[in-house]
Amino acid sequence: MPSLKEVRSRIASVNSTQQITKAMKMVAAAKLRRAQDGIIQMRPYAQKLSEMLGTVSAGAELAGESPYKQARAVERVLLIVVTSDRGLCGAFNTNVVKAANALIAEKYAAQNRRGNVEILPIGKKGAEAFLRRGYKVNSSYVDTFSSLSFATVRAAAEEVMNAFSAGQYDVVEIIYNEFKNIATQIIRTEQFLPIVSTTVQSNKKASAVNYIFEPSEEEIITELIPKTLKIQLYKAVLESNASEHGARMTAMDKATENAGELLKELRLVYNRTRQAAITKEILEIVGGAEALSAN
Repeated sequence: MPSLKEVRSRIASVNSTQQITKAMKMVAAAKLRRAQDGIIQMRPYAQKLSEMLGTVSAGAELAGESPYKQARAVERVLLIVVTSDRGLCGAFNTNVVKAANALIAEKYAAQNRRGNVEILPIGKKGAEAFLRRGYKVNSSYVDTFSSLSFATVRAAAEEVMNAFSAGQYDVVEIIYNEFKNIATQIIRTEQFLPIVSTTVQSNKKASAVNYIFEPSEEEIITELIPKTLKIQLYKAVLESNASEHGARMTAMDKATENAGELLKELRLVYNRTRQAAITKEILEIVGGAEALSAN
């Protein structure tokens, strides 16, 4: 049985940890509110932009000639893996890394054996994980979350788009956590390049949409395709950002509960140890008194 001093020390340690996890939960909750507002506002815009591009480019010859829609034999692959900069958020980062590894094993195993799979991590945890595994890692945008903005993500998107146009990569995919709610994040894998043509759900609905083009249809498509790609990547980063704070809030809440349960057990052990020590002292006093009375 541990001594009273040891139990008191453990109680103080767990109590300190519980205070830290409570504070981290509150910080994550405050950041989550801002991140959640950002992604909720972004989703309708990104969705409408994609729908508009699909409708406008359906009958436009120029859209098919775009360098971002050119499908090639897949030899060189780039995976954009969006993780976080810090841990203490449960399985948030682990799940993304596992999904990326599974994608490579299932879809790009031959390219990986030839060393033609490269990782562009957004977030330090992803960079660390793939460097340990020996992948080619482009660390240019690892610190994106330290100053998250559309300008930073746009620069990353433009670099990837230019590299694809130059033939450095034949396919680019994004792996990230989509925010559903505080307790749930969904792993998403989306093809970034080449652009996958979206099928219109209803021809009747598509024909009902009549756009007036100013300037020309070709100029609009030329501007719309790159902008849609940049928004797609920015949306993925915002989704991951909100998911990270939700995962950390959930993890810290659970850690706080576990610390509370551990404190209950330690206080019970402390009371039992204290009671045993008092009983032992009483028995020693009674034994000594009986010994004296016998003499």
